[in-house]
Amino acid sequence: MRLTTLLFAAAVVAAPLAVTPSAAPAQGMFDTRLQVNDRIITNYEVTQRARFLDVLNTSGDLEALALEALIEDRLRLDAAAAYGVTATEEQVRAGMNEFAGRAGMDADQFIAALASDGIDAATFRDFVEAGLLWREVVRQRFGNRIGQITEADIDLALSASSQQRALRILLSEIVLPGTPEWIDQTGPLADELSASIRSEAEFAEAAQQYSASQSREAGGRIDWLPLANLPPAIADMFRNMSPGQVTEPLYLGNAIVIFQLRALAEEPAPPPSAVTVEYAQFLIPGTGPEAQAEAARINASIDTCVDLNRIAAGLPQDQLTFTTQSMPEVPQDIGLELARLDANESSARLTRGNATVFLMLCSRRAFAGEAPTRAQAREQVVNQRLNGFSDILLDELRANAFIR
Repeated sequence: MRLTTLLFAAAVVAAPLAVTPSAAPAQGMFDTRLQVNDRIITNYEVTQRARFLDVLNTSGDLEALALEALIEDRLRLDAAAAYGVTATEEQVRAGMNEFAGRAGMDADQFIAALASDGIDAATFRDFVEAGLLWREVVRQRFGNRIGQITEADIDLALSASSQQRALRILLSEIVLPGTPEWIDQTGPLADELSASIRSEAEFAEAAQQYSASQSREAGGRIDWLPLANLPPAIADMFRNMSPGQVTEPLYLGNAIVIFQLRALAEEPAPPPSAVTVEYAQFLIPGTGPEAQAEAARINASIDTCVDLNRIAAGLPQDQLTFTTQSMPEVPQDIGLELARLDANESSARLTRGNATVFLMLCSRRAFAGEAPTRAQAREQVVNQRLNGFSDILLDELRANAFIR
């Protein structure tokens, strides 16, 4: 199960360290991978954190990101020890419930979902505890330096919140096969294209030459998409991009996808606080032209998701599945496909093993967000001011740390 991409409030992304997973030889599961001051990181912890990041729909080199996050956690724990900061079991449990609540679960449900992906409860707990301790360290260290929070500051935060508008984006895509028999060729090609493309014309030319998607005929161009319809991790990535920029390769199921942001525009309405989708997946044996022809036949013979029950009559029960999830829970490859669809529209671009996925959006529900209270707006201002100090402190700890 895919859960949520929201990181804990205290998590900070730091500059890459010149220590990569390849710098350490492969050893036993519980052998030391790295030493950070007097604390160690084991191979097992790296594997667990990488799985955790995968469940959170994080894109990129998960092993490298996991190692980086664990290094930062060790530095945070050192700082907490130096400042005498501790967290009670009740505080940690509350933090776990808070994080799980972002995926519509409590801590026990979240832990059970993680267990189904082979992730220990301790991995989740350690992640939350490090964030809790760090947040308190930063408050103690810099709380007296954030200045007075005035009523005008709160009014400004509330005004900014009320003026937020939903966004839509205009993208181009290059889709390359990412299956085991292709990955040795398409992986390096994806890296080269991502690094070398500098213009929309170059991207369109590369899409026409290399992309396996039907959009290649249009130079990879996709119509406008509401940003809220995308998986949160990918939506956040586009929020931080400028038109013309190209993403790093995204490894999504059996495909590698590169996007170029062509435009970003505001909608007249505020952004929804949450989006929930119901979708159907019908597995068609095979991945070639015959499977695509069968998908086209099915699409022409049905009007709604309910009609798929007729198509699946007499077939194995797991050949047709219906799923209802919030967008943070939806796997990224499915989420990207659903973002293109309106209710009762379908696609057959995804594969699972040796089967083509006939994917159909049954419904999409957007929930309006509630305006923040003055207390919540004040806390937002405090956190914004503390975040800058958090980055500074973590950089100092890293510069003075013994890491090998």
